[in-house]
Amino acid sequence: MSERWKLVLLVGAFALAFFLPIESPRMQSALLEGFWLLKDYARQHVILCLVPAFFIAGAIGQFVSQGAVLRYLGANAPRPVAYGVASVSGSILAVCSCTVLPLFASIYRRGAGLGPATAFLYSGPAINVLAMILTARVLGLQLGLARAIGAVLFAVVVGVLMALLFRREEAERREMARTPSRPRRPPPSRCRGSRGKTPPSSAPWSPSSSSATGVHRTRRWASSRRSTACTGRSPRRCWSLCPG
Repeated sequence: MSERWKLVLLVGAFALAFFLPIESPRMQSALLEGFWLLKDYARQHVILCLVPAFFIAGAIGQFVSQGAVLRYLGANAPRPVAYGVASVSGSILAVCSCTVLPLFASIYRRGAGLGPATAFLYSGPAINVLAMILTARVLGLQLGLARAIGAVLFAVVVGVLMALLFRREEAERREMARTPSRPRRPPPSRCRGSRGKTPPSSAPWSPSSSSATGVHRTRRWASSRRSTACTGRSPRRCWSLCPG
């Protein structure tokens, strides 16, 4: 952001604070009602909806295997199966447009394709059991069925469009999932000599196969290695780096 835009934002914030009609009764009533709504949202919606949704999302991440998610909702799954399962699976969850977000993120991280995951995100709040019963009871059975069928159809359409729009990103995501991560090489030992020499014998020492001469040579080699690696260090630091 340039200095000019920073100055414009600073002047705008100052003008808003300077001309804010806080003395108006209507303004005071609006602010008070806003805080009342915020308190009601925190007490009811967050505690009763958002917190259980996070627990359900965590349970999906822990108890639902990634193979099952890939089999029914993955990018390589048959499209009728993937979009069909995703568009109707939200009917068993009483979620709203806010509480469905943790569930969407959970199945997407477990390997679901963007299209089926978006279909679940769209249809979940519209076809849950409570919403369907309330719609059918208040507006009639025909409108309740029309809402369910329309939500499923539009969820499939939105999911297909999202999969087409972000097909490159999805291809890169699948490629990254197929590519195994390279194991990290262990760091070199700090107690080696200046030329990285190895012990005279790579076979492990055993009392039955060693002699007094071999033990003496091993000790002499370890002493020279410690003296080379610990040159210029304090005795305590040297002993912590090269014990024995």
